[in-house]
Parts: sequence; structure tokens; C-alpha cells
Amino acid sequence: MAESIELSVVVPVRDESGNAAALAREIAGVLEGRSFEIIFVDDCSRDDTRAELAQLKGELPMLRLLGHRVNSGQSRAVRSGVLAARAPIIGTLDGDGQNDPADLPRLVARLTRPEAAPDLAMVAGKRGKRQDGWSKRWASKIANTIRKAALSDGADDSGSGVKVFKREAFLRLPYFDHMHRFMPALMLREGYAVEFLEVNHRARGAGRSKYTNLGRLAANMTDLFGVMWLRSRARLPGGTDEL
Repeated sequence: MAESIELSVVVPVRDESGNAAALAREIAGVLEGRSFEIIFVDDCSRDDTRAELAQLKGELPMLRLLGHRVNSGQSRAVRSGVLAARAPIIGTLDGDGQNDPADLPRLVARLTRPEAAPDLAMVAGKRGKRQDGWSKRWASKIANTIRKAALSDGADDSGSGVKVFKREAFLRLPYFDHMHRFMPALMLREGYAVEFLEVNHRARGAGRSKYTNLGRLAANMTDLFGVMWLRSRARLPGGTDEL
């Protein structure tokens, strides 16, 4: 069964009751006819997100549900899902339903097209017409401008949760909390190529964001210096030959 799965969709969730089940059904509908699995990683929800998803397993046989024992953050939840995934290609979506699952097939097609560069490892979404408040858009614009200038990673929107990438490439990246926001730069650091496609963005259906503008901005600035250091210490061998 593992060999036949072509795409694993990883969705980190925490306190997304009212969003998670609808999102799982939507992903399954969009990918109908493909060989795929859906992996929700519950990062210690305090509501009934986990129970809501567990009830869906009979309806959606491709659904897998992982649960952290200790709250560990979004990046760790993504990593837990990728480690458990059985497909060579990974797609990710945020668990709040603001990412559109309908974008996944386009990103997969871009990544796997016959004429793609051999080193292409990720196609990341860039949100168009964001459905967030002005303050969140303003804070995001500032953070993205600073990060893009510092890292030269070509990413206009590091906060988009919809991405498609090769599992093998992801597992070569250094792990740290919030690393999901720096994946283009980390992919480039390992010698991979990254491309971007504009994707849809939707209003949150239920609940509220887990991040504050100031908290997100402070964390991004701290992590930025760390990623700049990692980039400065990278040395690529230009390939490896068995002799």
C-alpha cells in the first residue's frame, strides 16, 4: 500500500473544532481518483478537534490521525506528519481552512512536470487577495519584506501554509521551532530549487488565529538571525560520487 501512495497531505491542527472535519472532507473530494493519504497532526488541542477527526476515519479510509503528547508547535506537527508519511511527495495545508485544497493539484503538477529542473524540490503557494484584517496583512508585509531582503530566497509570502515538496528534501533540512516559515531559504541552503505559484486564500470558518501580530513578528526576527547564520555556514559539495 505504501508504494502505491503518490501524495501525502499533512495538516497540523490545534483547537480547530468546526474546521478540521470539513477540511478533511474537502481534501478528499479534491484529490478523488488519485493515490493519496491525509495526515492530520493534532498538537494537543484543548477542544474536540481530535474527536471530530477520529469520527471521520470510517468515512475517509485515507485519513490518518496523529496526536502529540505534548504541545510542540506547528513546525514540529508538520515534521511529525512528514516523518509518518508514506508518499515521496508531501502537500501541506494550514488546519484553519484558509488554504484552498483545490490548489494542491496545481502545485503537484508544477513540481512533477517532465521539464522541471532536476533540483526542483518545492513549489510554495503565494496568497493572492488575502482574507485577513489590515493589521495582520500589514505585519506580514513588513516581516516578509525584511526576511526576503535578508535571505534572498525569492519568497514574497513565507506565511502561506500551502506547499508541495519532496519528502526526501524536507528530511535534509535542519529542524527548529518555526522552521516552516523559512522553508524556501532552507531548501536553497541545501542546494535545491524552489518555485512559487499564486494560490487562493479564504476567510477562517471557525475559531481564531493562534498567533498575535507582535508575537509573530518578534519570533520571526529572532529566527531570521538564526537562519542567516545557518545560510552563512552552509558548504555544498556540488554533488557526491561513489568511487
